[in-house]
This record gives sequence, C-alpha cells and structure tokens, in this order.
Amino acid sequence: MNSETTTLVKKLLDGQKNIVIIGHKNPDGDAVGSCLALSFFLKKLGHNPTVILPNDFPNFLKWLPGTETILIYEKNIDHCRTLISNTDLIFTLDFNSLTRVGIMENQLVKSTAKFIMIDHHQQPSDYAVATYSDTAMSSTCEMIYVFMETLGGLHYLDRKIATNLYTGIMTDTGSFRFPSTSASTHRKIANLIEAGAENTTIHQNIYDTNSPDKMKLLGIALNNLVILPEYHTAYISLTQKDLDDNKFRKGDTEGFVNYALSINNIVFAVIFIENRQENIIKMSLRSKGDFSVNDFARTHYHGGGHLNAAGGRSSSPLNTTISEFISILPAYKTALSK
Repeated sequence: MNSETTTLVKKLLDGQKNIVIIGHKNPDGDAVGSCLALSFFLKKLGHNPTVILPNDFPNFLKWLPGTETILIYEKNIDHCRTLISNTDLIFTLDFNSLTRVGIMENQLVKSTAKFIMIDHHQQPSDYAVATYSDTAMSSTCEMIYVFMETLGGLHYLDRKIATNLYTGIMTDTGSFRFPSTSASTHRKIANLIEAGAENTTIHQNIYDTNSPDKMKLLGIALNNLVILPEYHTAYISLTQKDLDDNKFRKGDTEGFVNYALSINNIVFAVIFIENRQENIIKMSLRSKGDFSVNDFARTHYHGGGHLNAAGGRSSSPLNTTISEFISILPAYKTALSK
C-alpha cells in the first residue's frame, strides 16, 4: 500500500466510525476470511464494523471465527439497506467492480458513504476514494495482513484474525501451490501460525469434510470430462439435473476444475455448470503458464479474475455454450501450444 493511500486511509479511519465490509457474490474462503479478519481488526481500532455478504457461503467455511455475525443481504434486505444507508465507510474486499455484488449493486451505487477497495484482481474500477490494488498478491487475505502491518496494527494479530487470514490465503493459493505464492506469502503464513492459526485443523475443516453426495457429484464431473488435445484444453460440464440428483450445496463444485487442469499436457481447463435458477451457465476457468484466462473470460464470457484463474457466465443453453467455446479455441491455438 503506497504512502498516499495509507495517509488517506488513516484520515478516513480517524475517530470512531460505523463501517460496512462487503464481499462478493458467492463468497469463497478469501472473501469470507478477509471480511472477518478486517472486521476483527477494525473493532480493535475502536470502530463499529458489520460484514454483509450478498448471498450465503459454503458450509465448509461456517466454522470460521465470526461467521455468526455475518449478515446475508438477500435474507436481511431491509436491515442491510438501513446499515448501508447510515454507514460512514464501506470496505469492498476481494472484488473490483460493483457488478460483482449481485442484488446489492443498486444499493451501493446510491450510497453516499466513502468506499475503500482492497483487492487483487486485474483492472479495478474507480468507484473507491481509496484503492489498495495489487494483482501480484496471492489473495485479499494476504493484502489485509499488509493493510494491518502498514497501519501499525500487527500487534493486534490474534487467533481469530490469524485463522481467517490463513484460510483465505490457503484456499486462494490452492494450498500454496499457485504461482502467486511468494516467499513473502510463506513468511506471513509462519507469523499467522505463531499467532494461533492451527494449520492442520484449518486444512481438515476445509478439505476433509466431503459429503457422500459431493463425492458422487465429483465422479459424475470426471465422467463428463472431455479432452481436446489439439488445444491442450479440457473441460467438465454439470447439468442442473446432475446437481439436483446429488443434493448440491453451495461450494460442492469448488476445485473440480483443477482435476481437468492436472492432466498431463493440459494448459487450459474449464468447468461449465448449469444454473437454472439464474438462467445462466456458470464457468470457472483455470490455466497454466502465461495463458490468460482473465483476458479470455473478459473477452468472451462477461467475466475476469486473474492470469491463471477466472470466472465467467453464459446466457446460452449448456450445449450451445460448450459448442461456442470449442469454436473459439482455434483462435487461441498458438497461445495454448506455447
């Protein structure tokens, strides 16, 4: 965080403030962990923070310290609107465009509060008065650690904050294996463990609580795997029926796309998931090396994210979406063959 942004943030945090902290729609470990960690930190600074998420988050995150205090906008619309209308500051974490908050977007656009953005995705929007953006960072949780450090607040690091930050960094780095995991990331992780984050317990709570239905759904996903060797690409598809037949719960398909990416000689992997409630096909895109799924998703699928991890969506039916996807690949054959 540069000196200009630091000075501005300190000024905005001068005196006791009512603060709303917002994560993106369909929150993941980094969104939930960063929002909760920042909330605990701001409380220690004497502020009155409230975490609001657009919709619910996966059960495998609901053991995190502080989750019982989170307000879900779509379940508490009137209360959340009142809080947003009367807050002094709004922190937006782990997203860089107000389009990423779903039904909350109009409420935030109308807000007269000052916004502070903390995010590591590419091409941030300019809605915030203070923006801390760093695409080289592994996660927003790692950025919250730096935010605390820059404000001279690392002495406030405790078990609750450390557990939330560790969880977000771990999940967003694929258990520390993605290229964004730096030596500095590992040094922060060591400090989080020393502050009380129990790494083994966190890993077990996130990754070792799979239901039989989720494992059966994974089996169907792998059975639906298609490999396109000429484009070093693999994709997985799941229909709404696949989800319904296996009692799908939010978060059950997280990480499925990585199985496709793990195949030898595959550079680009996508999972297509039918969502009839929203009438869209949700897509998660992953890549290796220099192939930018961020650019691919922005160009073709109303999405974006990082160089090697992005999301997108299509309003066409599932089979049409897949056919269109395959028809796009020849234009990227050279880039996928590097």
